[in-house]
Amino acid sequence: MITERNQSLTRIGVFYDGNYFLHVSNYYNYTHERRSRLSVSGLHRFIRNHIAQQQGTDERLCQIVDAHYFRGRLNAHDASNQGNALYYDRVFDDILSSEGVITHYLPVKLNQNGQRQEKGIDVWLALEAFEMAFYKKFDVLVLIASDGDYVPLIRKLNTLGTRVMVLSWDFEHTNDYGKRLVTRTSQDLLEEVTYPVAMHEIIDNRIRRNEPLINGLFVPKNTEKVFNKQRQSDPNRYQDNDHENVDLGEMEEMENGRYSSRIKGLKDGFGFINGDDKDVFFFHASLIDYDFNDLEIGDQVEFNIDKQDDGRLVATDIVVIE
Repeated sequence: MITERNQSLTRIGVFYDGNYFLHVSNYYNYTHERRSRLSVSGLHRFIRNHIAQQQGTDERLCQIVDAHYFRGRLNAHDASNQGNALYYDRVFDDILSSEGVITHYLPVKLNQNGQRQEKGIDVWLALEAFEMAFYKKFDVLVLIASDGDYVPLIRKLNTLGTRVMVLSWDFEHTNDYGKRLVTRTSQDLLEEVTYPVAMHEIIDNRIRRNEPLINGLFVPKNTEKVFNKQRQSDPNRYQDNDHENVDLGEMEEMENGRYSSRIKGLKDGFGFINGDDKDVFFFHASLIDYDFNDLEIGDQVEFNIDKQDDGRLVATDIVVIE
């Protein structure tokens, strides 16, 4: 029998660390077998359902009354020099807006290596989350983040009597330079919260993986072109003769200083372009106006080359010639 307390409305506030959310979404789109991005609407449905289960109440009595997304964003000039970055930023803004998520962007700049310089996002998120929890009296605050720097926020929220849920993902991924890195959520963070939710375990659970609620965590897409591709998950297994039957030609330097060649190998979120002496590594984020999942062995591409300190050749600003 549902008690009177359980019949009251549970007010939920959701706070996204945008960089972390994008990082996780990229992992599922480029590396995980799902080959699809996280769905904001599906994530919100999951949150309401999970909190209802934890509190022994009806899902209809668990409502997200506030949702906020924090991330650094390039100015219009810098974004205009990165392909369709402005367009895709607007597309994602439309998605967040349609789900009632309020965006908070901190201006960032690119350093000399073309990398984002973002500072202060976690502090801004923590201050806003605490202030809103104090004035709006959330029953549950959901944090989509992994950094141990949020521990002081959790402790402050606990003093307000606000229960905290953290959605966490643990996985391995490859960075822009081909190094295998591990993403882990801070254990200190997980120990402080009321509801720690290991999303990677729930998603990969063989019993639950085909549930509508779990499938709804991902944006539906045509998977035929994805699962028909032959890829290897271990970058150390790449060999020069993996695709010896493909006529790749030679790498050619063009008049504008860029290079032209063909895709030689595709892995999980990264690949290799046929080079002269050494194959050229590239990361999915280096593609301009093209989805990594649409690439095929033998595709013609134009690109710039960045030579790393260890002698590794890395392709940047890659354009697929169709």
